[in-house]
Amino acid sequence: MSRPENSLSPMEQLLDLLDLEKIEENLYRGQSPQTDWQRVFGGQVIAQALMAAQRCVDPDRFVHSLHAYFMRPGDPSVPILYQVERIRDGAGFTTRRTVAIQHGKPIFAMSASFQLEEPGFDHQVEIPAVPQPEELMDEERIKSEFLAHASEPIRRYWARRRAIEFRPTAFTHYVSSEKLPPRQDVWVRTTGPVPADRKLQAAVLAYLSDMTLLDTSLYAHGTSIFDQTLQVASLDHAMWFHRPFPLDDWLLYTQDSPSASGARGMTRGSLFSRSGLLVASVAQEGLIRKKANE
Repeated sequence: MSRPENSLSPMEQLLDLLDLEKIEENLYRGQSPQTDWQRVFGGQVIAQALMAAQRCVDPDRFVHSLHAYFMRPGDPSVPILYQVERIRDGAGFTTRRTVAIQHGKPIFAMSASFQLEEPGFDHQVEIPAVPQPEELMDEERIKSEFLAHASEPIRRYWARRRAIEFRPTAFTHYVSSEKLPPRQDVWVRTTGPVPADRKLQAAVLAYLSDMTLLDTSLYAHGTSIFDQTLQVASLDHAMWFHRPFPLDDWLLYTQDSPSASGARGMTRGSLFSRSGLLVASVAQEGLIRKKANE
């Protein structure tokens, strides 16, 4: 039985959200936090869909990639049903497709591939040279000092208690309309412990992978996702899990946006451990358009 939401820490709430209710074979039900958000956070749907798929995979196979599309905004006031289709069970790889449903319609679809672990070639790119998280302002200083004169939507966002803590290496885009190179580096970590369960850790990593990406595609245009004249939403999300990581320390989320066109912005991301291990890669395209009445 889940504890009341208001008695849980943000990290405990996230882990509670990932503990899906099994309704029938291949069918699960997930809840959403009761907040003032008008739609469900995309990272939550990715993580819950991945948890549903992992429940339908042999325990010795682990996710190595997922590819997803957001079709409709999620309604946080009602549960989300996750229907898993067992596409293929091969000698080394397993494929699952998960569809998230609300109000009788699909809001999200994801294909994920799982692999039996095996040895092979191993190389990776190097972690960028950036300040360590201890050299940067913590969230309390960010809120009290740097964002004191930021817009109300930005201050409201940073005031929320979250399961994931951020320490960006720069804040210029929050307080300036200057057009900047479309890249950013953000240190991220969970605000509480994550159990030593590799599949749960993968879901938490998928959850945080949806954060801050769309902002990067707006850097070159002197604005941010908090601009009230913009309509901004994730359209698709792809992720590759390279190496397991216990989520017990900071991760560097380094991002760049190679293109924006046709009211869409595309961003790539790499998640590194503090020691420089490339843990995962991400790619996402999002809707970024001026609202019609603006």
